Amino acid sequence: MVRSLPEKIHEDCYVTKRTYRKTVDRLRYRDYKKVADHFYEAAIIAMEYYYWTAAGVLIVHSAIAYADAIAIKLSGQKSSGENHEDSVALVDENVADGEKKKSAINQLRRIITEKTKVSYAGDLYGEPLIRDLRKRLERFRSWALRILER
Repeated sequence: MVRSLPEKIHEDCYVTKRTYRKTVDRLRYRDYKKVADHFYEAAIIAMEYYYWTAAGVLIVHSAIAYADAIAIKLSGQKSSGENHEDSVALVDENVADGEKKKSAINQLRRIITEKTKVSYAGDLYGEPLIRDLRKRLERFRSWALRILER
C-alpha cells in the first residue's frame, strides 16, 4: 500500500508506537547483570586482540543487558521488541531523576544509535569508534552498577 506524504506525517507524529514489554521476576535482574558483566569482560578481551567489530557488538550487548537488569530490578519488566530505544525509555521511566541520570541515559542512547547504524549499514567497527563506545559504556556501566548494587 502506497501512502501519501500527509498520511506518513500523520502516522509518524500522531499514531502511538507500540512498545513491547514482558514481565520478568525482579530477582532475575542478577542474571541480566551477570550477562552484562560477561559481555563487558569479553569486549575488553576482544579489544586486546584488535577484534574491533566483535568488541563493538559485545559493548552494545553489555549496555543493553545492564539496561535490562535495571528495568527488571525496578519495574519487573524488560523491553522485548526489536527497537532497543524501548530499553532506554524503560530505564528512563523507572529510575528516579538524579544528577547523573541524564548523562547515563545519553551514553546508553549513543551506544544504541551506533549499533543501529552498523547493523543496517553493514559497516565494520574500527578502533577509534570502539574506544569511544567503550568510554561511553564505562560511564553508563558505572551509573548502572550503583543502581544495581543498592
